[in-house]
Amino acid sequence: MHSPKIDYPPDVDMQSTSSDGDLLEWYPSQVKGPVDDEVQEADLISTIEFNEDGELLAVGDKGGRIVVFQREQQTKTSPRRNEYNVYITFHSHEPEFDYLKSLEIEEKINQIRWLKRKNAAHFLLSTNDKTVKLWKISEKTKRAEGYNLRDDNGIIRSADSLTDLRIPVIKPMELMVEATPKRVFGNAHTYHINSISLNSDQETFLSADDLRINLWHTEVTDQSFNIVDIKPPNMEDLTEVITGAEFHPRECNLFVYSSSRGII
Repeated sequence: MHSPKIDYPPDVDMQSTSSDGDLLEWYPSQVKGPVDDEVQEADLISTIEFNEDGELLAVGDKGGRIVVFQREQQTKTSPRRNEYNVYITFHSHEPEFDYLKSLEIEEKINQIRWLKRKNAAHFLLSTNDKTVKLWKISEKTKRAEGYNLRDDNGIIRSADSLTDLRIPVIKPMELMVEATPKRVFGNAHTYHINSISLNSDQETFLSADDLRINLWHTEVTDQSFNIVDIKPPNMEDLTEVITGAEFHPRECNLFVYSSSRGII
């Protein structure tokens, strides 16, 4: 990805007025990705999400990939801290097939939600139409060398070749960022998931599809609680669908959801 210069047409209004009547000018600071007209379907961006302090920006696309950008640290030569560079890219979801319904499940990332940082690692939730996943993003700067049962390349050594006892040592290595799937929350939605929302307690989250909203605990993958169900007894009487659900930012017992009828 690169940061090309964008020439905006004259009819694009990049100005606004503040509450004090002062004229505010808006300008593009950075552009990520190609600006060509020919873009693959899988490369189309489907969701973006900043983490809590804005240091990381996660971008999900229709190909099931997540690209995480990290804000550059301020230096004397580069005093501006508003440029983001690629931190890690990983594949979050793969295309699936529902054999019971003869339905293809797209890998497109519908939404991303960051958890508040509690240690050196970062955690985020991502979802496609059917499955929510919890990912851990961590950095490695050191590695252990000198194992007894494996050589430095990781190949298992023959027990007959072991003549002495070695003590593994920790050595520095080039920075490596890796994404590890920690939990998979699936098999709970009949219809397509349109939104997920993390609770302020950082332990539970909502997943909403067209007709139902489920409540999950981040430590439990095989059980969820259905807290909203608007499916009518007869589907021919269906007049609205759920379009999104969101927890209150501070009150863990409050949430809102919206419907296609314009109701909240």
